[in-house]
Amino acid sequence: MGKPTGFLEFTRELPGKAPVADRKKHYNEFVERLPEQKLNQQSARCMNCGVPFCHSGCPLGNVIPEFNDAVYRKDWQEAYEVLSSTNNFPEFTGRICPAPCESACVLGINQPPVAIEEIEKHIIEIAFDKGLVQPRTPRLRTGKK
Repeated sequence: MGKPTGFLEFTRELPGKAPVADRKKHYNEFVERLPEQKLNQQSARCMNCGVPFCHSGCPLGNVIPEFNDAVYRKDWQEAYEVLSSTNNFPEFTGRICPAPCESACVLGINQPPVAIEEIEKHIIEIAFDKGLVQPRTPRLRTGKK
C-alpha cells in the first residue's frame, strides 16, 4: 500500500479533454495526461482493501492494488509487468472499458472511487514512452520456442 492516508488526503481527479472544436479536426488523442504528481496522488487513494472487490469487478482480473502501489512508488517497470500479467491490451482497455472495477471500489461507498481506468491508461502510455513494452515471442503449442 503506497500511502495509508492517501484516500483521506486526495480526491478523485480526472485529466482534462481538448475542446470539441479541436477534436473534430483530427483523430489524435484528446484526453490529456495527468501530471506525474496528480497520477501519484490518484494511485495513493487506493486503500489496498483486505478483500479488494476491484479484482472481482474487473472482467480481466487485473491486480489493481499492486499496480497502484507500483505507480505510487514510480516503479514503472513493475507497474507495467503487473498490468500486463493479466491484460494483453491495456492500451485499448484503458480507453474503452466501462470500468466496472471502479464501481466495485470500496472507496466508492462514501467517496468517489479510485480512478483505476485512468491509472491503467497512464501505466501503458508511460511504459511505451520509456521503451518498456517489447514484442514477445509466442510459445508454440509444442512448448518449444
